Amino acid sequence: MNFHTRKWVKPEDLNPNGTLFGGSLLRWIDEEAAIYAIVQLGNQRVVTKYISEINFVSASRQGDIIELGITATEFGRTSITLTCEVRNKITRKSILTVEKMVFVNLGEDGLPAPHGRTEIKYVKDQFKEDSLPE
Repeated sequence: MNFHTRKWVKPEDLNPNGTLFGGSLLRWIDEEAAIYAIVQLGNQRVVTKYISEINFVSASRQGDIIELGITATEFGRTSITLTCEVRNKITRKSILTVEKMVFVNLGEDGLPAPHGRTEIKYVKDQFKEDSLPE
């Protein structure tokens, strides 16, 4: 799993216990997973369909730098399934895991639409395809 996105835990992200508020973390995860799905499917019309059990295994405190790792685990006809791990950047200690997140590719009519993808595409490969002569 690649960890590309990093967040700095600030005072506005804390709960009354002084640790990272789960709602803030879930918002970050949903946003980053949606961006990942958009890049993989090549379509900005992607919506969250399902998020499995969320397992918080440790806390994060103000000043911590956390990083989110997301990877595709399955490509459906109109969907993409992802998995996510959040960990402390410095200690590498896991904070949270989400085993399954499903995003659906939509057409211009707002209905599920086939995306035609079957495997992970890396940004470096996408740029190569864009620069191929016609």
